[in-house]
Amino acid sequence: MGAACDGAVEQLARLMDQVEAPLKKSFQNVHQGYPTETLVRFLKARDWDATKAHKMLVDSLNWRIQNEIDSILEKPIVPLELYRSIRESQLVGLSGYSKEGLPVFGIGVGLSTYDKASVHYYVQSHIQINEYRDRIILPTATKKFGRPISTSIKVLDMTGLKLSALNLLKILTAISAVDDLNYPEKAETYYIVNAPYIFSACWKVVKPLLQERTRKKIHVLHGCGRDELLKIMDHSALPHFCRLEGSSKISLNDVNNCFSLDHPFHQELYHYIEQQALNQELVKQGSLHVDIPDQDLEDAKIVEVIKAEFHKLGEQNGSPMVTVNNSVV
Repeated sequence: MGAACDGAVEQLARLMDQVEAPLKKSFQNVHQGYPTETLVRFLKARDWDATKAHKMLVDSLNWRIQNEIDSILEKPIVPLELYRSIRESQLVGLSGYSKEGLPVFGIGVGLSTYDKASVHYYVQSHIQINEYRDRIILPTATKKFGRPISTSIKVLDMTGLKLSALNLLKILTAISAVDDLNYPEKAETYYIVNAPYIFSACWKVVKPLLQERTRKKIHVLHGCGRDELLKIMDHSALPHFCRLEGSSKISLNDVNNCFSLDHPFHQELYHYIEQQALNQELVKQGSLHVDIPDQDLEDAKIVEVIKAEFHKLGEQNGSPMVTVNNSVV
């Protein structure tokens, strides 16, 4: 970092020293012993403006307190059958680590349906994975590799992406808003694999709208991306859908499928939350209703562009209109 960036970090650190005790306590759960790295993440998200980064961080900490995020890993999604159905329709999992020690998360964008529970359950599930990553996965990697590791690699599988995915924009934008405002700059790189034409068409119009720092993080790979990804990770760390063309069709009951509840990552996550809950009051059934932040104006504009592009593709293919939030688009 240059002198200007160092100065911004120092300014933000001084501002954070002045916040009230509850915010400081929540901030400890966020930075996990590495406050400077966390301040840098929020500064990057606000183009190194310390005043704006301070507001963003304080707003995030207040959101954590108001929604009891610091104790979300003590609140399992029950019963098990519901949790399993969520895992089968919200495809995400930890497949391994890069050669530099960054966790590698696979995300099944095209095949996720988000249709087995309310939006609140999916948001709760997503936040729990975020918190487990930040409090358990990243600190463990930091200790193992002997240096601060605060980001991860995300490999997005577009297999199965269809025009009907437009119906998922409501829940996807909710999750995106949670991440953008409360978990900024947590992804080192996004790799897009198995991209069909529908993605390529949208990417052409969305790419110019992204901020440069975001655009630089996104790499669209050929096919399943195996050869490119093997430059930064071992074969054992590849998500299952990158190991062989078409391998995203591996059964969800296969332990090698990083989306499966039977995969070691999800087993460890599930049992960790279950154990934390044992120390609390009797677990109550029902989703945790987390306040979903409003989208940034730039993100909202991108969503509208995606809707318009899907609409155009639908007309070109002679597909019927799809509905979003009960409105024809």
